Amino acid sequence: MDTTYLGMELRSPLVASAGPLSQTVDGVRELADTGMGAVVLYSLFEEQVLAQAERDTLLEELNSESFPEATSYFPDIVDPEATSPAQAYLSLVERAAAAIDVPLIASLNASGTGSWVGFARQLADAGASALELNIYFVPGDVTLPGTDVEARHLEIVAAVKQAVDIPVAVKLSPFFSSVGNFALQLVEAGADGLVLFNRFLQPSVDTEQLSVVPGVSLSSPADAKVPRTWIATLRNRTSASLAATSGVETADDVAAYLLAGADVVMTTSSLVRHGAGYARRLIDGLDDWMLRKEFGSVADFRGLLAVPADTDPTASARAGYVSALERAKSTYGSLRG
Repeated sequence: MDTTYLGMELRSPLVASAGPLSQTVDGVRELADTGMGAVVLYSLFEEQVLAQAERDTLLEELNSESFPEATSYFPDIVDPEATSPAQAYLSLVERAAAAIDVPLIASLNASGTGSWVGFARQLADAGASALELNIYFVPGDVTLPGTDVEARHLEIVAAVKQAVDIPVAVKLSPFFSSVGNFALQLVEAGADGLVLFNRFLQPSVDTEQLSVVPGVSLSSPADAKVPRTWIATLRNRTSASLAATSGVETADDVAAYLLAGADVVMTTSSLVRHGAGYARRLIDGLDDWMLRKEFGSVADFRGLLAVPADTDPTASARAGYVSALERAKSTYGSLRG
């Protein structure tokens, strides 16, 4: 059941995506022990990296002109022994990579370029096999053109690729005017793979307290439709790796993504619901499905339902749309009394 992702040979197409279960060495080891092909660590935010850089700079400035007799020789505004989130993350990468026998993928959450980009090099040096770049940029400025939003994404990818020599996958959102074209632009900018898709924070409203309530909800199988559609569209139009994420709950969900053309299928929500050991059930379920369908390997059916390269994608989408409406008419129209 092996596969290839970002140039890495994986024993399984199921990958643990960034989430709460990959925050410790024990958690990472437990995920790897289930048979996962790779493990993605929880995301470190660029703000945390920048805070560490500012802290280091402050320490240097405080001690640059110090001498033993100075009363402020040991500055009390910064604890030099304190471990920052960035330092802790580097340590986790180093220890977790040594503790498992599958690739460990570090995750950086960013919204712009800057001095934090150099931290990507440190992640590679610490033992990360690859880097997942989670670009989370929600343009709150409604006057900002879409071209500027896209340009920022491309700048981030190019800067990170220049800083590291390990594979880089870009986790992006589906909210672009032309998702397929922009995905190909990201590959041109240097992305070795694409993770489809990121899920933006969508807060709810408390009508009693009259307040906005932030929160993160677990994905459901219905959330797989959009990423599966774009994976099927892109599969025969790029050689970059394609990772599916969101909406995985059963082995059938994994198989559907692979049929669409995904190289790997990532999940966190199902593992949060059922525990890390649930991954074994997904892998075994996929294996049973392959036996029933008489597929000897993942390569035998990957992309079987992808949009063929010689097909007019617009016409194909229109045909699917019309077919879906006709089916809806016959299904729901019969419900009218």
